[in-house]
Amino acid sequence: MNNDTISLLDQCCLGSRMAIDSIDQLLEHCRNSELSSLLSDYKSEHEHIRDNTRDRLLEANEKASKPTFAASAMSYISSEMKMNMKDDSTQIAKIMMDGCNMGIQTIGETLSKYKDADEDSKQLAKKLIQCEEEFSKKMQKFL
Repeated sequence: MNNDTISLLDQCCLGSRMAIDSIDQLLEHCRNSELSSLLSDYKSEHEHIRDNTRDRLLEANEKASKPTFAASAMSYISSEMKMNMKDDSTQIAKIMMDGCNMGIQTIGETLSKYKDADEDSKQLAKKLIQCEEEFSKKMQKFL
């Protein structure tokens, strides 16, 4: 497995982990059963992508990176502050859409950067981008 493949898989795993953490945090605030169900569905999608990328990394004797403490703390605090200002489904949707946009940009840039990654890892990255795009579109209903 070449370095581009390892780096792309690592970033996909990292992005999926960040999404899972955010979804878990916002599920605690969610009182809308339809939104809660949608969050849970997309959490499962992200877990599947995380597991696939992590397994591929392990096959190459590589460890997946974990989100830095600073990144995790900033994300958590930002979401909590937003939820404290307005604790409803609209706010959850906005936070999730912002996260999806960040994920699309980050993984898109990573995909462009690591051009020599193998096709399977590129497909996983594209699947993650597609997941984020679909999730964001479904969140629009709650605005």
